[in-house]
Amino acid sequence: MKRDFLRLWDFTSEEISSIVERAIALKAGADANKCPLIGKSLWLLFEKPSTRTRISFEVGIYQLGGQSIYMKPSEIQIGRGESTADTARVLSRYLDGIIIRTFEHTKLEEFAANSDVPVINGLSDLHHPCQVLADLMTIKEKKGKLEGIKVAYIGDGNNVANSLMEAAGRMGLLLNIACPEGYEPDLDILEEARNGKGEIIILRDPKEAAGRADVIYTDVWVSMGQEDSAEKKKRKFSAYQVNSSLLACAKKDVMVMHCLPAHRGEEITDEVIDGPQSVVFDQAENRLHTQKALLEILIK
Repeated sequence: MKRDFLRLWDFTSEEISSIVERAIALKAGADANKCPLIGKSLWLLFEKPSTRTRISFEVGIYQLGGQSIYMKPSEIQIGRGESTADTARVLSRYLDGIIIRTFEHTKLEEFAANSDVPVINGLSDLHHPCQVLADLMTIKEKKGKLEGIKVAYIGDGNNVANSLMEAAGRMGLLLNIACPEGYEPDLDILEEARNGKGEIIILRDPKEAAGRADVIYTDVWVSMGQEDSAEKKKRKFSAYQVNSSLLACAKKDVMVMHCLPAHRGEEITDEVIDGPQSVVFDQAENRLHTQKALLEILIK
């Protein structure tokens, strides 16, 4: 039976742990000559620009022995009026897996409902589960565990924040989210995640959120598709910058994470993202390893 990966909540705690451990092993060189995707073809449909998601998936598919096919909506009939359902039904006859990076999460759900092969969420406005798999791997690598790790997420309650809440619920993270009023993460996801293993608190004061944190995490204040509200958001978020003053509120061995791309000088300063406490580029590399581990599970 095919499985999709549209949100982190689609997998159990045990399955997420297995992906993280397998990714760590792959990064260390395990099964370097093993190619489980030989003869497999995966399609990447991207409505949003991408650096890390596209390249890490394409390289990962190649390293596992498979073939990737990248297309934009303008290059297929869905850009000329063919329905999502019809496209999914047809491509299921050709492909072994589909990776979609889009705006509306409902489009992913419709595609998955009509596809006979696994559909992976490369990013939607509501969730960014592949990113957070890499985040969990990075925390496990650097801190040695996941359960009980205190994460301070500073900034917009966006798709990354939503997926981090699901990670807290599944893996037992202690998650403090600091954001201005009106920019909270999705409340339905928050309620569901609070029924899990971890703890999630929404705060207004970024220094309070960072207090005794093991990890400080931030993302851009203005996501793709929100450019019309850029100046308003920048004013609202000016007190939510991750800088040396904020790091001083956390533990001395706090590590700093950012899913990239970074708007340096806005949500994070140069001295922090390039500083000794930053694991941002390890985090980016780990996209490759966690996606390979994910593909090994989903693509049969």
